[in-house]
Amino acid sequence: MRDPQTALLTQAIASLRSPGFTGSLVALLRDLVDFDGAVIIGHRPGQAPIYLHDALPRQRELLFQRYLMQAWQGDPFLVALDSHRREGLFRLADALEATEGRSDPEYMKAFYQQTGWRDELCLAVCLDAARWVVIYLGRLAPGHAFSAEAYQRLHERFDLLAALCRQHWASDPLTLSPPTTGEDDAGALLSRALECFGEGLLTPRERQVATLMVQGLTPEEIAERLAITPGTARNHRKRLYARLGIGSRGELFRRFLNHAITLAAQARKDDPENAPFRDIVPVPGKR
Repeated sequence: MRDPQTALLTQAIASLRSPGFTGSLVALLRDLVDFDGAVIIGHRPGQAPIYLHDALPRQRELLFQRYLMQAWQGDPFLVALDSHRREGLFRLADALEATEGRSDPEYMKAFYQQTGWRDELCLAVCLDAARWVVIYLGRLAPGHAFSAEAYQRLHERFDLLAALCRQHWASDPLTLSPPTTGEDDAGALLSRALECFGEGLLTPRERQVATLMVQGLTPEEIAERLAITPGTARNHRKRLYARLGIGSRGELFRRFLNHAITLAAQARKDDPENAPFRDIVPVPGKR
């Protein structure tokens, strides 16, 4: 009979390059170390993070309304990663030491208090020179920091976990997570939101450009994806901004989040117990 960890590893390998991989990866991590919440993002230095997966028991709205909108810029793990470009397993103290005082004190003061995370570990996996997968594991209970033994277990298995991530995401452009299965399926909601964002307001091409923009792609990357020139991509961006009455990528992202939240509100109405983002409230700003 296989031991549980072997079974979880087998499941993770079997689900590589499928929508179920992120859930299998989190299950494998949970077998290695006890944590209360997990977030997986795609990171490209200097650009907004790309949501890949989360397993958050509460305060999910902070992830989507604050961290992915702006707070990520003060994340000490990302500041350290952009400075040193070194993969591995890191404690919060490691990140703060590596940033040498360049971390945003407001992030440390406000964001951790608001989320309730008491301790945090970060696994940073390098896919290539410009793309990383970053996995955050958090503890919520006061006094329940990650033990030295837990850190050591993850550290000893980091190469294995990194290999799984590279196999799954190496050829992936790091766009928003595709639909997965489960009762609280944030990835599926975001995918549905992408499919219908801008309907009735934007042309089909402008909708393509808009959905790629909210996923963090630059005009050059959009041009390559759509087989157009960067200048044409910028022209589409200018026109869609005008149609939506906005003037920046940040405003576009807020419009998209409000669109996703509207879908979540309908999901709550249809199925209050199992609706994705059931704790989210609308983002203030233009509608």
